[in-house]
Amino acid sequence: MQIDIMPALGTHNPMTEKEIKDMFGRNIPLDSFIVHKWREDTINIGTVPSEYVNEISEGRVNASIDVNVNKRILSDEYDLIISLGQVLPHEVVGMANYNKNIFVGCGGEDIINKSHFIGAVYGMERLLGKDNSPVRKIYDYAEKNFSQDIPLIYILTVNSTEINPDTGLTDLKGLFIGEKRDIFEQAVELSQKVNINRISGPVEKAVVYLDREEFKSTWLGCKAIYRTRKIIADGGELIILAPGLKQFGEDEQIDALIRKYGYIGKKKILKLTKENKDLRNNLSVAAHLIQGSTNDRFRVSVACKHLSREEIESVNFNYISLDRSMEKYNPDRLVSGFNQINGEKVYFVENPATGLWDIR
Repeated sequence: MQIDIMPALGTHNPMTEKEIKDMFGRNIPLDSFIVHKWREDTINIGTVPSEYVNEISEGRVNASIDVNVNKRILSDEYDLIISLGQVLPHEVVGMANYNKNIFVGCGGEDIINKSHFIGAVYGMERLLGKDNSPVRKIYDYAEKNFSQDIPLIYILTVNSTEINPDTGLTDLKGLFIGEKRDIFEQAVELSQKVNINRISGPVEKAVVYLDREEFKSTWLGCKAIYRTRKIIADGGELIILAPGLKQFGEDEQIDALIRKYGYIGKKKILKLTKENKDLRNNLSVAAHLIQGSTNDRFRVSVACKHLSREEIESVNFNYISLDRSMEKYNPDRLVSGFNQINGEKVYFVENPATGLWDIR
């Protein structure tokens, strides 16, 4: 029996050998893993019509969307395709996983770019932690109309937000297996209870730690902004401790665009997208720059060592010393939630990827 594994990474960097062994264990042969090349290895299975896109985006985007997926998903050599992933709040689609794994994680350029852009212009705060967002409706449309011939089954998990100190991992809270959308809806309901952390009021200062092995780019590390932005007070500050941060984008093209334009606010990015072909051709970058911007509502201070002060400030973030910040806000000494540090009240998030933080 042949079993192949394709990490559904979408636009993200291929996993290294170390990352594969850390995640999947050391007993699976490395030649069992297939890299999804989102700009190269996809074929078209249909088109979402512009009329539908215009309707569900409330008139914000009026364009058709080509639905391309990795060619192996349609290959006759596979009797079964299992899509495995964790359901939790997500900044682009509302709740992660389910058919997003297919149409973005293993998807092509047009649906990745346009669906991300739709989520950004619709408003991240409006869809975070919710099902039936405009972006999810696009993926649902694609699944209903174009994926009937794919032998697909979903395995969805819901895990705790907090890390179990005994295992160093989050705990499994729910397991949902099936082919129909109802398993995703059950997982969403549980995740909304488990993964949305509600506090009584806005915080003046939040500190988020980005694991050095997991977060090496702002393309990923901006989850620190996405997942906490709803709890940060107007005029407040978000401090991001990013010891592993080495780049902005996950590839050279995306990195160059982030460096060129920066996180300068929704209105400016939308204007620049209309005026510049390089952003129009990379709408997922435009979406990311919108989502990573605070629109001057609060400050973002990044503590890192591999990127210089000039590089961090060039994309419209504040630069602070990693050594001094790690000494003052030592993640090994802080507890998740509120902490008192030299008389200062600070809200600490150990890993922004595991949940969403909101006002009760």
